[in-house]
Amino acid sequence: MRPITLPDVPYGATAVRPQWSDLPDRVREAISRRLESPVSAARSAGGGFTRALASVLDTEAGTSVFVKAAPLSDPVSGWYAREAALTAALPPEVTAARPLWSMTDSDWYVLCLPAIDGRIPELPWSPEDLDTTLRTWSAAATALAYPSPQLLEIGMPALPEILRDEMSWWSLIAARRAPMPEPALPTIAPQRLAELARLERALPALAVGDGMCHGDLRIDNVLIDRDGRAWLCDWTWPCLGAPWFDTVTLLVSAYASGLDTDSVLRAWGAPDEGVDGALAALAGYWLTRAGDGPSSASPHSRQHQRFSGEQALAWLAERRGWAAEPARRRWFRR
Repeated sequence: MRPITLPDVPYGATAVRPQWSDLPDRVREAISRRLESPVSAARSAGGGFTRALASVLDTEAGTSVFVKAAPLSDPVSGWYAREAALTAALPPEVTAARPLWSMTDSDWYVLCLPAIDGRIPELPWSPEDLDTTLRTWSAAATALAYPSPQLLEIGMPALPEILRDEMSWWSLIAARRAPMPEPALPTIAPQRLAELARLERALPALAVGDGMCHGDLRIDNVLIDRDGRAWLCDWTWPCLGAPWFDTVTLLVSAYASGLDTDSVLRAWGAPDEGVDGALAALAGYWLTRAGDGPSSASPHSRQHQRFSGEQALAWLAERRGWAAEPARRRWFRR
């Protein structure tokens, strides 16, 4: 079995968010009025990389909800509004929380969702958690193969356009229009740059599709509830394309967990060159972002990006039989 690699920080403790008590009084009062009961307790979500409020609120009436909130001056408020519109239009086969209500008050946007009594899967992934998550995502991808007119009216970019515009870093580096990021230097990237750029350039044509993709399917956007059911969270960046791309994104952490990720992708019918191109593009994007300065969203963003980029590149090297896999920082065996 492949050795297990774990990130430097658990995904359930990446967020640095304002607490309920940090919100302006007028915003807390508006939320309590909408809940029709004062808030008696608040628990901030530990996962994620945004700096806005995301808390489970318990009321004196005995109800619990999950509330996200951000000032209108913060771009995150627009992300929450988009999530509200998209999740409200999802078909019933998609296991995701639907909005209970949303409002704008005192220059803040607030989104209220049902509180899911669940946990982020732990790393290394257990086969059971990964299996239930993949079954949930498969059902969602099938239901979203032909998005409804309501979803299409909200507007979603095409995945190939995103890949060309935002995830073509190896091509830019090969053309000497961007420097090799420092986090990529200890990896195989400098020796395999031409091949990485070629795989990256071929990817957009292979990722074309009419289905709605989640767009950010990773371990901390999954919750496993007490019944063992997986919920897909944070529908902020959906796009139109081939659903196997999301599957590759999710499986990068499963590869790091020592699981047989290639057999999973064969079941999805993912083309080999498409998978390799996805891993190349993801590695380039993550390693480049990891070389940026400190993030205002979370002090753990760069750790997540470096870990993910290294694992995507290691998986690609294994698939293609490239020598000199990138060094792994922490080793664990079952």
